[in-house]
Amino acid sequence: MSETGRFIEVEKMSVDQLAGAFVMIAGAIGSLLLVIWQSKCHCKMNLCYIFSCERRPPNEEEMKSLKNQAKELKKKTEKNKKEEEEQQEKQTQNLDDVESQQSLSRTNSIKIKELETEPNPSV
Repeated sequence: MSETGRFIEVEKMSVDQLAGAFVMIAGAIGSLLLVIWQSKCHCKMNLCYIFSCERRPPNEEEMKSLKNQAKELKKKTEKNKKEEEEQQEKQTQNLDDVESQQSLSRTNSIKIKELETEPNPSV
């Protein structure tokens, strides 16, 4: 093999392509750091010795408060579902009442001879 075969030749990039590549790489690194930071595990981040952050898992008191918040949220959602079901039932009852009040009379209807059944001569 020749020495030029060992290296990968990359085509020249424009400035906007370079900027796009930089933004994509920075976004990937940022999203990875965000996932690590939002996790409840013990983590310590050091960004090039500029700043250092540490996150510890919640203690028992925080866990109890989180559990209570989850219960309250569940109660609120169940209450909202019940209210929506009641509103839907009221709407269907109102529609049924309106339909029952609007009965059509057939006093001015026209008879079509082709659709009328002929009397049975055998009867």
